[in-house]
Amino acid sequence: MWREEGLEKEVIVRPDGGLSFPLVGNIQASGKSIEQLQTEVAEKLKRYIPDPAVTVAALKLDGSRVYVIGKVAKPGVFPLGGRVDVVQALSMAGGMTPYAAANKVRILRREGGKQTAINFAYGDIEKGENLEQNILLQAGDVVVVP
Repeated sequence: MWREEGLEKEVIVRPDGGLSFPLVGNIQASGKSIEQLQTEVAEKLKRYIPDPAVTVAALKLDGSRVYVIGKVAKPGVFPLGGRVDVVQALSMAGGMTPYAAANKVRILRREGGKQTAINFAYGDIEKGENLEQNILLQAGDVVVVP
């Protein structure tokens, strides 16, 4: 019979968003909440341990980050925990200052060694227009607020 204390382990989520755990195997962690991961691990352990007590915690959020710079209240590096769009990133940075050029925001994205700039007009979002420009950010994106 397996002893639960023998299964206490810290694991790192791989760059592909997955993790490996004894008796559980590989599971996808990215896009799931702590509670969802806890449930999934417990379900897989039930084959070996009746009524397992599972605790999942994020000890360090170190992987995916986005950067918000320029005329925002708190420029900096922010964890990309799950799905974060441009408006959410601006909110994490404390919002734009009164002197920001809100309709000239750009998202800098590097793909395949090439950098591109994606325009973002906050004024349209405020009016409920052109909402498709409020894209999901990717790891490494830089939101520039002039």
